[in-house]
Amino acid sequence: MKFKLPKLLGLFSLLSGFLLALTCKRAPLTSAEKEAIINKKVDSLLAKMTLDEKIGQMSQVRHFDSIGENGVAEKFIGSIIHTDGPIPGETALEWQEKFIKLQKQALSTRLGIPLLFAVDAVHGQNTFEGATIFPHNIGLGATGNPDLVKKAAEITAIESQATGFNWVFSPCIAIPYNEKWGRVYEAFSESTETTNELTKASVQGHQGNLSDKSTVMATAKHFVGDGSTDFGVEGGTTSLTMEKVREQLLPPYQAAIDAGVGSVMVGFNSFEGIPLHAHKKLVTDVLKNEMGFDGIVVSDWMGYSKYGRNKVVNAGVDMLMAVDGDLEKFQKGVKLGIKKDTVSMDRIDDAVRRILRQKFRLGLFKNPFPDSTLIAKIGSQSHRDVARQAVRESLVLLKNKNNILPIAKHKTIAVVGEHANSSGLQSGGWTISWQGSAKNYEGATTILEGIQKLSTGKVIYDEKGTDKKSKADVAIIVVGEQPYAEFFGDIGHSSNNLKLTLTKEHQQYIKNYTSQGIPTVVVLISGRPLVVTRQINQSDAFVAAWLPGSEGDGIAEVLFGEYDFTGKLPHSWPKFAKDYQTNKFGPNFWDDNLTPLFPLGFGLSYK
Repeated sequence: MKFKLPKLLGLFSLLSGFLLALTCKRAPLTSAEKEAIINKKVDSLLAKMTLDEKIGQMSQVRHFDSIGENGVAEKFIGSIIHTDGPIPGETALEWQEKFIKLQKQALSTRLGIPLLFAVDAVHGQNTFEGATIFPHNIGLGATGNPDLVKKAAEITAIESQATGFNWVFSPCIAIPYNEKWGRVYEAFSESTETTNELTKASVQGHQGNLSDKSTVMATAKHFVGDGSTDFGVEGGTTSLTMEKVREQLLPPYQAAIDAGVGSVMVGFNSFEGIPLHAHKKLVTDVLKNEMGFDGIVVSDWMGYSKYGRNKVVNAGVDMLMAVDGDLEKFQKGVKLGIKKDTVSMDRIDDAVRRILRQKFRLGLFKNPFPDSTLIAKIGSQSHRDVARQAVRESLVLLKNKNNILPIAKHKTIAVVGEHANSSGLQSGGWTISWQGSAKNYEGATTILEGIQKLSTGKVIYDEKGTDKKSKADVAIIVVGEQPYAEFFGDIGHSSNNLKLTLTKEHQQYIKNYTSQGIPTVVVLISGRPLVVTRQINQSDAFVAAWLPGSEGDGIAEVLFGEYDFTGKLPHSWPKFAKDYQTNKFGPNFWDDNLTPLFPLGFGLSYK
C-alpha cells in the first residue's frame, strides 16, 4: 500500500508529538495553579457538607475532653489540641498512636475530613519531656539572629510532628509595653522592627514547605495589643489609639501574613471597649480584608462563651477552642443563630472554607498520619547543638568590672542558688506543664552541670547561698524568678506575690558573697527585665540570661570564654520600681519621660 507524502508527513508529525509527550515532563505547577486546585477541592467539599458537619469543623477540643468514645466522628470535630492535663502516652510513639486513633475516627465519617492536631509549642515541643527546649522568645529576641530563629522553628516543627502534631500555637508576636505583664517572655522584643524580622523567620521555619511531613502550621498570636494593655494586665484594656496600633502592633502580623502564616489567634484583651474576640472591625475588616489574611482565625481558651458567643463567630473567628464544657454551648448556639438568622451561612461557609483550605495546604487529605521515623530526632544532639547556640547568643552582658569575665577554668568556683541546678527553673513557664515547675526534666543540662563539665578546677555548689567562709576564687550566683505563665505571671495579680525585684533570699545570696570580697558574677534567670539596679552595682559582672531552656551548658561556654557575648537587650532595662506605679506603659522606650538603666540594644562583649 502506498501513502502520499502529505499523509506520511502527518503520521510522522503525530508520532513525533507522541514520542515528545512520553519524553517530556510537565512543568511544575505554579503556586497560583496549586491554589486554584485547592480552592476547587474546597468548594466541592463544602457543597456536600451539612450544617452539623460545618459546625463540627469549626470545633476544637482536647484529646481528653469528655465528648464520648466516638465523639470526634459523631460531632464532626475539626481539631484536637493537647494542653495541660493528661498526656497522650508515655512515649512519643504512644502519643502518635493516640492521635492516629482519633484521626482514623475522623476519617471514618461520611466525608472523611482529617483533623488538625494543635499544641502550645512556644519554645520547642515543650509539652513532651525529652524534647529540645529553646530559650523563650525574649531570649531569641536578644540574639537578633533570624537564621537561628528559623532553625529553632524548624526543629520545633520536626519534634512537634514526631509527637503527632501538625499545628503549633507559635510564635507570639506581641509588643510588650510593660514588664508587669506575665507573658513578656513569650514575645521577641519591644521593638516592632525586631519583631517583624523574627516573626518572618519563625513562620518560615515552622511552615517550610507546608505539605512536608516535618513541618507544621504556625500561629501568630494574640491579635492584637495583648502585650500593650494598661499596666500590663493579661486580658486587660489596650487603650492605644488606632493610629498607634497600626504603627506599632500590626506590622508583625503583616510580616506573618506575607510569610504565609496559616493561622492567627485572637487575644483575651479589649480594644475600643470591645473584646478582640468580638471585634469585627479588627478581625474581619482589618486582618482578613485589609491585610489579606486567608488562613484560620482561632479563638483562645473558651473564647466562645467568654466573649459574647455568636458575636465571636460574627466577628470573624473561624475555629473555636471549645473546651471545659464549651463544645455543646458552641455547637448548639451557632445552630440556633442560623435558625434565628443572627448568624449567616455566608459567615459559616467562610470559616469552614478557611479551615478546609489549610487542611489541603498541609496535605492532610493525602497524608493524614504522623511519620514515626521522626521520633528518633526528638532531643537529638544536632537539635540540642542549635539550642545551645541559641543560649549562647541570647546572653546579654550588662556589666564586667575589671574584666572578671571570662573565668579561667582552673579556678575554684562557687556556684550559688537553686536556679543553678534546676532545668525547670531555668526554663520557666510552658515547660512540660503549663505553669512550668522547679523540677529537672529529661534530657536537659543545668547551668551547674555545664560549669562542672567545662571546669578543670574545683566547683563548690552552695544551693542556699549560706557559705560564710567560702574558699572560692570566684562566685557564680544564679538568681531569678519562679516559673509562671499567662495571668499567673502578672505582677500585682492576686494569685501570686511576684515583684519586679529579686526576692530577699536572692538578694542575700549576692550580699553574702560580695561581703566576703569574693569576685561575683550574677546570672539572672527571668522572663523579663527586673529592677536589679542595686544588685548590678554590688556585683563585679552581671548577665541577663532570660529563660534559656534545656541547654544550660551554653551559659558555661560563654562564662569560660569559649564564646563571646553577642546578645543585645530586646527591651530597655528599668531603673526603678516606682516608675511602674503610675505609668501604665512602663519605663521602656515608649516613654520619653523616663530614662532606662540600659537602653534597647545594649550589650557588652569581651572585645
